[in-house]
Amino acid sequence: MSEIRDNLRYTKTHEWVDIRGKRARVGITDHAQKELTDIVFVELPEIGKEVKKGEEVCTIESVKSVEEIYSPLTGKIVAVNEDLADSPEKINKSPYDEGWLFEIEIQNEGEIDELLTPEDYKKIIS
Repeated sequence: MSEIRDNLRYTKTHEWVDIRGKRARVGITDHAQKELTDIVFVELPEIGKEVKKGEEVCTIESVKSVEEIYSPLTGKIVAVNEDLADSPEKINKSPYDEGWLFEIEIQNEGEIDELLTPEDYKKIIS
């Protein structure tokens, strides 16, 4: 069974969102990394890039496939996990901690309420 953390919000496209005041840290869920299998490359967004909710922001390549990652919120990219350039496997080993992808400065806080609760996400992957 995939790990789902109670303190996070989720998307239907399997991103997790950790709301930290006016910022949100984003990554892919444990369920998503298991489906992808061994991750070999990550293309991260540029810091300063303005993104809209649902917009494609980065790419994860595994031995199985290439998947697009979508922004769960509208805002500006303010940080990326540079460690993934040399160690993309951190997403497989620690999707919620060392394997985070990017941080976004939230521009529309109303969008937070549209994210899935842990309970809603569990229903999607069950």
